[in-house]
Amino acid sequence: MECRSLITLVAEPMKLRPGLSLVCILGVLCFLGFSAYPTPLRAESAQAGKAPAKQAIVYKIRTGDKLSVRIFQEDELSSQPRVDSKGTINLPLIQENRISGMTVNEAERFIEATYREGRFLRNPQVTIIVEEFAPQQVTIGGQVKLPARYPLVADQAMSLLDLVGKAGGFTDTARGTAVRVTRILPDGSTFTQIFDVESILRGRKDARAEDSSLVLEPGDIVFVPERII
Repeated sequence: MECRSLITLVAEPMKLRPGLSLVCILGVLCFLGFSAYPTPLRAESAQAGKAPAKQAIVYKIRTGDKLSVRIFQEDELSSQPRVDSKGTINLPLIQENRISGMTVNEAERFIEATYREGRFLRNPQVTIIVEEFAPQQVTIGGQVKLPARYPLVADQAMSLLDLVGKAGGFTDTARGTAVRVTRILPDGSTFTQIFDVESILRGRKDARAEDSSLVLEPGDIVFVPERII
């Protein structure tokens, strides 16, 4: 009854031929039906828009890297220095430039500012290319099944959990709630943090999110102590 009333309401004002009127009526009904029931794709698209984008890994210059440093229209100042143990490079006219720990873009801006502030060049345009990457590795020792040095790939992140997995996991006597990570800073000093890896592996609700998200850097030293029985 309701369907008939709706057809009549739509058809009467139109006063078209029966065949054409039926086509128009069906089109109106389809429009009403699709408007009332949105498709699942719309909901999925909205949810997908809320998902956080993954951050790209930005390489930082390390000790042992060989660089190509070029200055636009200043060929005599171009060079290929290697970052020394102090994290510095020596360039023509300017010496002891500490760039270890900087991104390539940061190092370019730093060198430009150094030439400009020293009044050697008015408007230098520096381009840096990493010609050779220094061997990059992290070390894990203590109570893991495969203690060793493990290589890092320059453009791929390795988390603390990844490293523990590569090392075969904890031994039966490991104190996985107090894993120490020692990092060598650009100035040569060290900084140590303690992470509760065992709680993350066991899926405990009280585990801290930062314990599972730590991304290791070249030269990091991980130590898993023995559990006191």
